[in-house]
Amino acid sequence: MVVTSNEGESFQAYAWDLSTGARRRVSDEPVGVQIEAGIDAAPTADGSGVVWFRDTTGDESGLWVVAPWEGGDAVPLLPGAPVGWPSAVALGRDVVAASLSTEDGYQVWTAADGGAPKMVHTHPELVDIPWQMWGGSNLGGLSADETILMLQHAENGNYYFLELRAIDPRTGETVGELSDGSGNCLRGQAWSPVPGDERFAFIANRTGWDRPGIWNPVTGDRTDFEFPGTEGDFEVSGWWPDGDALLVSVLLEGRHELFRLDVHSGGLARAAHPEGTIWGAQVRPDGRIWMRHERSTSNSRIIDDSGDEVIAPEGPSAPAGRAFRSIHFRNPGGDEVHGFVVTPEGEGPFPLALDVHGGPEWLWADQWHPKVQGLVDVGLAVALVNYRGSTGYGRGWKDRLIGNVGFLELADELACLDYLIAEGVADPLRVVLMGRSWGGYITLLGLGMHPDRFICGAAGVPVADYVECYVDCSPPLQAMDHALVGGPATEHVEFLTPRSPITYVDKVTVPVHIQYGESDTRCPPRQVRLYIDALRAVGGDVEVDSYGTGHASFLVDEEVRQWGVVLDYLQRHVPGLAGSEDS
Repeated sequence: MVVTSNEGESFQAYAWDLSTGARRRVSDEPVGVQIEAGIDAAPTADGSGVVWFRDTTGDESGLWVVAPWEGGDAVPLLPGAPVGWPSAVALGRDVVAASLSTEDGYQVWTAADGGAPKMVHTHPELVDIPWQMWGGSNLGGLSADETILMLQHAENGNYYFLELRAIDPRTGETVGELSDGSGNCLRGQAWSPVPGDERFAFIANRTGWDRPGIWNPVTGDRTDFEFPGTEGDFEVSGWWPDGDALLVSVLLEGRHELFRLDVHSGGLARAAHPEGTIWGAQVRPDGRIWMRHERSTSNSRIIDDSGDEVIAPEGPSAPAGRAFRSIHFRNPGGDEVHGFVVTPEGEGPFPLALDVHGGPEWLWADQWHPKVQGLVDVGLAVALVNYRGSTGYGRGWKDRLIGNVGFLELADELACLDYLIAEGVADPLRVVLMGRSWGGYITLLGLGMHPDRFICGAAGVPVADYVECYVDCSPPLQAMDHALVGGPATEHVEFLTPRSPITYVDKVTVPVHIQYGESDTRCPPRQVRLYIDALRAVGGDVEVDSYGTGHASFLVDEEVRQWGVVLDYLQRHVPGLAGSEDS
């Protein structure tokens, strides 16, 4: 097997022979190996090599490479393919395929039957190979007999409303297409593992929740599985080896449940696992389930459906964390909002960190968050809000931000603050607004629009000037903006100006800490520097920390350094924290 781990000085790929226990580090990337969904390191189909995505600067662009399993130099997996931003790779015995984007659009490359790699599809709008949200190599790419390659695309022009297209990986010719029409989304998940079986599992959202289905692109047959009265968004993790059942996870209010879905009867049988989150699960050839499980009180572990830890990193385990507690409250529109709060020992009211998650299509889950636990360790209560736009609450919640970014997320964060003050959890005079990426965007927006609510703020890799951020960011991020704002940000300046933090720099009256990456292509550095200069020009109190890589660091020491800088800043600006001047 191949695993990625940060047990060394950075995230790297390891070749691991379970029969002997021998393990060897394969990659030696100076900025670490990317571990985003769809681009994890993986073994070749015949087990002879290890594949990962090589990004030398941290800007998330680069090339797929492959190295021999037994050791040796890595070489390009698809010679001739351009440097670009990756989405997924599919590794077959006779066919290899990868999807990527460049400044010129989206491309799909394949190499078949020992021949030279070639581009089999390209389009200005998003096209990629379906990838597993929680990892897994080639589950949604090549069919078991490698005669069909599945694509998901937004050639209709909307990043949020994907359609499916099955093609011949050798010629690029279309085998079948599936669409649920305007405003609906189909996401590819996993092919049947049985050779010659052309059934493909997908997720559809036309009922309001993400629900699984099966499609045969050759015959056109389609089966949708509905579960009336059942809340939660489904994800297909894979198939049982005989093709008779799907392994599905259901996400509801930040926690997962795993089920065996009988594809003939449609019946669900819950798999054995502890409460918490499951970031990836697969059915082994012997029918046992392996999963990556974690919760707020304990670090991630690879366990099986008996609860045994089946593989473990070397070295000591992380210390136990404080438990997350679910909260529900109403926003100004009357919607019920869910989130979590975690508090230090003792009685409140506590100083509070409103920690805004990134995305925006993401969530706070009952999972291991060392940085959140670090905030609690110094005496802060931490609120984790799954604002409108978050994942796991149905389509109506997730799509709420389309055409209305910025204001809704901030309103939900402020509603949580009011709730926690009323509950006696939060001290209204010691509230920090903070977050990274989209969370950094909402942080800067909130500090400008409501500076009286906060004692200070900390924004990591933020959207600070929305329009200028769009100008410099990578094609996949531009595609997301097209969907959220109705087209290129440069053509919607009037709409975005009141939603852009730089508009409010003269209203920011509290100290601000900003952290950004010099090679970031999601929230690029130029627009962050424009905001910093504008804030300083009006006398704003801003501390800045920049680093050399991209949107996130995969280097352990750099992650520790970055978080230490943020904690030090908070300890200097929030009275009463452990390590603060007055503590």
